[in-house]
Amino acid sequence: MLIDAPPRTVAGLLRDADVAAAALERCGHRLTAPVRLLTPGTRVRIGVRVGPGVRVAVHTRIDAVSPSGMTSTLVAGPLRELVHTVVLTPTAAGTLVLDELRWTAPFGWPGRLADVLLLRRLMLRILAARSEVLVERAAALAAGPVVVATAAVRAGLLLIAQRTRPPALAGRWELPGGRVEPGESEPDAVVRECREELATQVRVTGRLGTDLPIDAGVLRVHTAELASGAPEPQALEHAAVRWAGPDELAEVDWVDADRAVVADLVALLRSGVPAPERA
Repeated sequence: MLIDAPPRTVAGLLRDADVAAAALERCGHRLTAPVRLLTPGTRVRIGVRVGPGVRVAVHTRIDAVSPSGMTSTLVAGPLRELVHTVVLTPTAAGTLVLDELRWTAPFGWPGRLADVLLLRRLMLRILAARSEVLVERAAALAAGPVVVATAAVRAGLLLIAQRTRPPALAGRWELPGGRVEPGESEPDAVVRECREELATQVRVTGRLGTDLPIDAGVLRVHTAELASGAPEPQALEHAAVRWAGPDELAEVDWVDADRAVVADLVALLRSGVPAPERA
């Protein structure tokens, strides 16, 4: 199917547990996830409705998430070796979404018969419902506010900031940033937010990871570096700021949205090179 949105947006929606739950609900199934934004290693539980009041529990593990797609594997349930791969391809009209599902039917020939008569039909219904939700949510994100976050890197270290508010987030760490103002480009918003929050000047170098659906709209992470001669960042609006290495990031008490890009941040720091610039 074709979604009128860039691959980063579609990938962000694919990893949004709220999107998956809405699609499954339309088919009578239920999803339970420990976090909203799925990351590699996250396990989700799906209660598959097989009859009135009867559900079969299956557990799926997210293996990979990136702007080019997502892969998950069934780790508990009646099927064997079920792998779901979603490949996202940019086109002039939007993003082409290609799903590939591979599995082995259990119980010999009765399982193969059930596969043809029931399972394939169930999978197609779920994918059709997911397509409907993707189209709806992509349109909503396109019309909503954008929030930028800054992954500022220096000598293999990442700048992180500790929140003071709201009370529910006080003490947790985040990437500096804020909302894009009307008429402002995202890179300009990154520069402005770093000037206002950190009293320093940055140069934007690219994008990182997928778009991240959040309650406030959509969060987009931009990579950056301190501009030549820029002063050391200060905690003007945070409790503290510090530079953290790749081995520390998994242990940081992140706000939920930023935790979703920890794997991307670690890879960025270990690569030693800025993310490529994108229009």
